[in-house]
Amino acid sequence: MRTLRLGTRRSQLAVTQSTLVAEMLRAQGHIVELVEIVSDGDRTQASNTPLTSANSTGVFVSALRDALHAKEIDLAVHSLKDLPTYPEEGIELVAILPREDPRDVIVARDGLTLGELPPGSRVGTGSPRRVAQIKALGLGLELAGIRGNVDTRISKVRSGEFDAVVLARAGLARIDRLDEVTEVLDPIQVLPAPGQGALAVECREGDADADVRKILTSLDDASTRAAVEAERAVLATLEGGCAAPIGTLADVVEGEEGPELWVRAVALSLDGSLSVRLSASGPIDDAVGVGRRLAEEMLAEGAADLTDDPADPGQAVMDTGGSPQAAPEQDKVHNA
Repeated sequence: MRTLRLGTRRSQLAVTQSTLVAEMLRAQGHIVELVEIVSDGDRTQASNTPLTSANSTGVFVSALRDALHAKEIDLAVHSLKDLPTYPEEGIELVAILPREDPRDVIVARDGLTLGELPPGSRVGTGSPRRVAQIKALGLGLELAGIRGNVDTRISKVRSGEFDAVVLARAGLARIDRLDEVTEVLDPIQVLPAPGQGALAVECREGDADADVRKILTSLDDASTRAAVEAERAVLATLEGGCAAPIGTLADVVEGEEGPELWVRAVALSLDGSLSVRLSASGPIDDAVGVGRRLAEEMLAEGAADLTDDPADPGQAVMDTGGSPQAAPEQDKVHNA
């Protein structure tokens, strides 16, 4: 029987996620070997070098894809939110696993929630999406860039360097660290990243790997795939004409004629003072179309103009002032 070589990054979360996939395959009777791959993102994270440019998209993905192309591994597991929306020649996204809770969470000192943190509290996040949405809440918090694994980030709260950090709930759930969470953020306040909470499995295209693809397709979850395809269509369409931070979340809900998709999305200026926020619904079998049309409507409403420093879109992550923000009077809130 063929041994399936599963590529994984070396971090605790990556290995845990890859092991989850390996165990699902082993339960079907397959032999699976984990192969550790080091990415440029891992190297810069180890040296605490910030990821602030648009070119950082996919930085944790490219090494695994290179290993697939080189036939060093047969499949790779990614956090779906790390995958670029454009296709990679010769690589197929063959399975998307059932999704964990996609929401963001707060890990704060003294068990505090985001709203309980005093103005001027230092909150760590490396995400412009989180920075913009938290600034839009007008809490007067100081947002500062942070990198490192879960232990590193939480330790900065314990040491007093930060009053709180923002993390993805899904990652903490997978490594059994939910007891660290002091608040789960409502998507009404902070929409997650497209694909957050979902795991993606990639393999090579082509007849030579048809047997691997056939094995992996059994792991695919149709409802999760529809939701994340809609979210990624929103992102892909907005990226074509918009450099603003973007959050989006799609849910499968019960409509008048059966299950359908409900998609919410927001694009914001880097300082959170302006935003375009919309929602849409549509059939599950047209997930990409639902997401694309929603994003096109957002662009028509001005999403392409949402930036407060077009020359340096990543700077807001590392150099964000903590002055209180007034409620965004120009916010275009529609049916979301």
